[in-house]
Amino acid sequence: MTNQSTLDKLSEMRLTSIADAFRIQMDDSSMKEVPFEDRFGMLVDVEYSSRKNNRLKRLIRSAELEQPDASIAAIDYQSGRKLNKTLISRLATCKYITEYRNIFITGATGSGKTYMACAFGMEACKHYYSVKYVRLPDLLLDLQAARDNGAFATTLKIHKASTADYRRMAIAETHRSGNQKPV
Repeated sequence: MTNQSTLDKLSEMRLTSIADAFRIQMDDSSMKEVPFEDRFGMLVDVEYSSRKNNRLKRLIRSAELEQPDASIAAIDYQSGRKLNKTLISRLATCKYITEYRNIFITGATGSGKTYMACAFGMEACKHYYSVKYVRLPDLLLDLQAARDNGAFATTLKIHKASTADYRRMAIAETHRSGNQKPV
């Protein structure tokens, strides 16, 4: 089998990172001295890293974070917001996700709730969890419309949450009379 045939097959199998790294190895005369197993390991490492990076980029893009540059490391703890650094560090591990827990961020307007939500979303993406940034008013409107159209279950699947999670949110609809009625 010729090298070009190998490269073509790698590309056909969508192993383009390995193909590119293999081309580089073929052009580098010092690589001829490296044992086959080491060269093969290098090629696999390149492909693995490429796939992980592409997956992370895809997760971040599909999360639709309002502030995709948000970072736990960039949170300002000195601004008088009384943030618990230990708690934020613990939440940044994303252990709450495996424990099926939720985070509710509350605070005054302009206190950084959106930034923190995006920072936690970014951390979840870095741990390779799927994330979807949705503002609560938008979520409630989507759920109300779905309820009216009889597509509530489908909408829950779109937002990838269980019915129990939404029940816990105690969603309520305000009527013109001012009375509250559970949805």
